[in-house]
Amino acid sequence: MKKILAVVGARPQFIKHAPMEFASEGRCEMITIHTGQHYDYRMSQIFFDELGMSKPRYQLETGGGMHGEMTGKMLQEIEPIIISENPDAVLVYGDTNSTLAGALCAAKLEIPVVHVEAGLRSYNRAMPEEINRVLTDHISSLLVVPTSIAIDNLKQEGISTNIIRAGDVMCDMIRICKERNMLQEKDGGYYYLTLHRPYNTDDPGRLIQIVELLDSLDKPVHFFVHPRTQKKLGELVDTSKFSRIQFKDPLSYFDNIVEMAASSRVITDSGGIQKEAYILKKPCVTIRSETEWKETLQGAWNQLIWDDLNILKEALSVIPNQYQEELYGDGHAADYIIDQIVEFLNKNRTR
Repeated sequence: MKKILAVVGARPQFIKHAPMEFASEGRCEMITIHTGQHYDYRMSQIFFDELGMSKPRYQLETGGGMHGEMTGKMLQEIEPIIISENPDAVLVYGDTNSTLAGALCAAKLEIPVVHVEAGLRSYNRAMPEEINRVLTDHISSLLVVPTSIAIDNLKQEGISTNIIRAGDVMCDMIRICKERNMLQEKDGGYYYLTLHRPYNTDDPGRLIQIVELLDSLDKPVHFFVHPRTQKKLGELVDTSKFSRIQFKDPLSYFDNIVEMAASSRVITDSGGIQKEAYILKKPCVTIRSETEWKETLQGAWNQLIWDDLNILKEALSVIPNQYQEELYGDGHAADYIIDQIVEFLNKNRTR
């Protein structure tokens, strides 16, 4: 049985890893390293508990610090684990520092790298995530992409082999929610909001402008506040003065999906939430100048606003159309991905 070492460290990766771990049972040995990039209980352990995932075999403490410091710590601590475990492949997800560190360690040790969610591009090199995803793709042995756009992106960079289109494992999780009858896909009369990107939260004037705009909307806003955003807001303003905004702690995964599914619309600067909103058929406004999920822009299911924040109200009134069913797959991506990884390793034996 093939041994796969998965490296995770941030909230979106725990969620993506859950269906992969479930799908691996009886097919391969799955070992998990948690880098500790997200170490707050609300952003980390709560997801392992709720999703029923096994405890990571390796729990590191590399969170905090500048990007270089964090990534350097990860490299130092992941490398001896890979040497000790000697896996057939290292599995990484998405675009965090944990992704890059896991891929780089494996590549230097000549261990095949499998990158799930490969080929995404925002073409904004000012985003650390863009650097991470580009570098990871170029040292990966097997690239698992969600859409045809991701394939085109890779081909433009000279990568045309060992690519598999599998859909998106986030669809698997939402399918599980539906099977458990957890979702009430209706208009609950509120806007669902997350905001955490430095370019929206580190500029005091911009952050206050965004919050004041939100407080003037026609519906209440349920603001699920990321710890770093909460810290910034606390330094700037008394949030109790915003009567239309309900400031809430981050939710567990399933509760978060339930809340999003019951909202009128979604407002965010998160990459993953843009996609989840699309899967849930919830119109989304993204407070960014670009997106790595370009297919969500078709039919105005996702709209970008950046320089002129005052168009937020107008954007929220747009009626989307041309929804693409199963754009991100049928909710069974993880089974297919695990089978493809095992097949790839059997065909490309390195030891």
